[in-house]
Amino acid sequence: MLRGWQREYLSKSGDFGRKRELSKEEQELKALKKELREVTMERDILKKAVSIFSKSDR
Repeated sequence: MLRGWQREYLSKSGDFGRKRELSKEEQELKALKKELREVTMERDILKKAVSIFSKSDR
């Protein structure tokens, strides 16, 4: 366990607070995952709204 922390410390130039820089592919993947979460949430909200409004029409 200590060796893992030591490797992490050394790989980040001795600063645990600094995050490593992401490659372009990792940045794009992170952005796409964020967009997917947002779109999924919007879809779920719209589904609930449709079900609420369709019940009140009856």
